[in-house]
Order: sequence, then C-alpha cells, then structure tokens
Amino acid sequence: MTPLEILFLYLCFRFKHLACDYLLNNAWMALNRGKSGMSGYVPLAAHAGIHALGTLCVFLLFQPSLWWFMIVDFIVHGTIDRIKAVLTDTKGWSEKDKAFWVALGIDQEAHNITHLCYLVIILISLGGISL
Repeated sequence: MTPLEILFLYLCFRFKHLACDYLLNNAWMALNRGKSGMSGYVPLAAHAGIHALGTLCVFLLFQPSLWWFMIVDFIVHGTIDRIKAVLTDTKGWSEKDKAFWVALGIDQEAHNITHLCYLVIILISLGGISL
C-alpha cells in the first residue's frame, strides 16, 4: 500500500468509529450498557454489533479475506465499552466528575489502539510490512 492508501485506511477506521460510536449510537445503548443482566447486555450487543458491521465494511474494502475480524471487533469493542460502563455506573461518575472523562478518554484510546492494530494486520496480510 502507498502512504496515501494507508492514510485512507486509517481515516476509514476513524470515520467508522465516529459513525458507530456517535452518529449511530442512541441514549438506550449509551445509558444502559453498564446495567446488570440482559438490560445491560442487549444494548451493549446492539452497539458492538453496529461497530462489527462498520469493521466488516472496512475489511471488505481493504482485505476481504479478513472479514471475520468483525467478530473480533464485536468482542473487543463490547469488552472495552462494558468495562467503562460498569466502572462509571458502579462509581456513580457523571459528566461533572473528572474520573468520568478520564474513563471516557481511556475508552476512546483503547478503541484507537484497536483500530491501529487492525490497520497493521491488514498491512501485514497484504505483504506491506513484515514482522
């Protein structure tokens, strides 16, 4: 891949995250992910499922043979969000608390690192870089 193609791949993951984490998210998903039982896992699964579909689109565009990374992303994204949601709910943190923003920042960076890993995996699979 050329540097411009790598940049485009990176921007695709960034747009995917913007769309799935903000534009396609709703209050039900955002406010219930940390609840116990099905009332927490169903909205979490819906949110992680949207991310999985976004990841599928990016992988189909750049490396279709790795389509199954949508399953990996469903698990990874869901786990990251569940940890953050349970932590903020358990501690009672809100937008007024610095700890809430720290947790949100760590959550977002974990997703950024995940996407960087996916980018590297795509590059390796295309023979663009070697270990």
